[in-house]
Amino acid sequence: MKSVRKYLSSEEAIILGLDPRPNEKFRTKARYRIPEEDWNNIQRSREKDNVRKFVETQKKYDKDGQLVSTVEKLQADPIDIPEDFEVIKVSTSKTTGQQWVQYAKKKVNLEDKIEELRDRLIEDLKAYSPAYPTIKRNKSEDSYCLVLDPADIHIGKLATSFETGVDYNSQIAVKRVKEGVQGILDKASGFDIDKIIFIGGNDILHTDTPQRKTTSGTPQDTEGMWYNNFLTAKQLYVDVLEMLITVADVEFVFNPSNHDYMTGFMLADVIKTHFRLSKNISFDCSIAHRKYSTYGSSLIGTTHGDGAKQVDLGQLMSIEAKEYWAASEHRYFYTHHVHHKTAKDYINVTVESLRSPSPADSWHHRNGYVNKAAVEGFIHSKTQGQVARLTHFF
Repeated sequence: MKSVRKYLSSEEAIILGLDPRPNEKFRTKARYRIPEEDWNNIQRSREKDNVRKFVETQKKYDKDGQLVSTVEKLQADPIDIPEDFEVIKVSTSKTTGQQWVQYAKKKVNLEDKIEELRDRLIEDLKAYSPAYPTIKRNKSEDSYCLVLDPADIHIGKLATSFETGVDYNSQIAVKRVKEGVQGILDKASGFDIDKIIFIGGNDILHTDTPQRKTTSGTPQDTEGMWYNNFLTAKQLYVDVLEMLITVADVEFVFNPSNHDYMTGFMLADVIKTHFRLSKNISFDCSIAHRKYSTYGSSLIGTTHGDGAKQVDLGQLMSIEAKEYWAASEHRYFYTHHVHHKTAKDYINVTVESLRSPSPADSWHHRNGYVNKAAVEGFIHSKTQGQVARLTHFF
């Protein structure tokens, strides 16, 4: 049976047959791990305490029209405090003796939400920990590497056709990525692919806080709760990688990014854990901002693109990947972040920024930052470097 960690009063702990614990600092309760069914019973028992009597209602709203607090004047008829509200004050008039009860939305405890998400992920991994069979491949001299890079997916992002001309949400994001990956595989079917470098991260998630903001605090247009979007992104990566390992061995490379610097890293680590029993996939999930892979005579760098300038990437590659630099004849850097296509040959490296399956939201559309949505892939030869670019447009 699934268990949860929740705060209980001493009386509630005794009812559940637990030994009461000292209250945590700055709290009137202590935290216990209990079966989910017991927690549901505790919640139902607490709801009975929220019955109040009233005559008149005064409500306060924020600038967005959301209810933030309610004051009920007490009298004969009972009411139920809404499930997501809590009583914060009861006032009594010294002259008339009448009373008012004020209640407001419960404050979300971020620590509890993170623990709840962590526990859910652990339970998921325990329930579904596949022992992937090892796939043996036939080696070929005339084979190729597919660099597959669904960039800047932004799960949780909201755009409406009424304003921007294009709808976009988490469900559309998932559909586009799966369609785009399959489209790239179809276009690559004429090549003998013996390795796939899959680039993950790069704003896979649209926000990094419960307040619907990026890591640095920039507000975003969003849909869905942050934890639901995290789980949606997790399942998307699992589905895509399970598809890819049937084609060739996969190297998963994580690029940290500006929208989801923290949750993107946690997601990559969860995916690595999920595939820990597979011998046909390897992972580079460090927090390093620039990653390097090799294939034949190619040295391939990837980065999100919000940090070092493109003109400096070749020099950084020669320092950070110096053990591969001298052995390589063809050098490339694939970048992201700007959602549109650029490509330039520098003296010692070719730098390309990639298209995104994510369209412009309200702010970007208003300011004219409109992109051509697509998923891209690149074919690398063992000896000739990049020999083909593959694009699946939406």
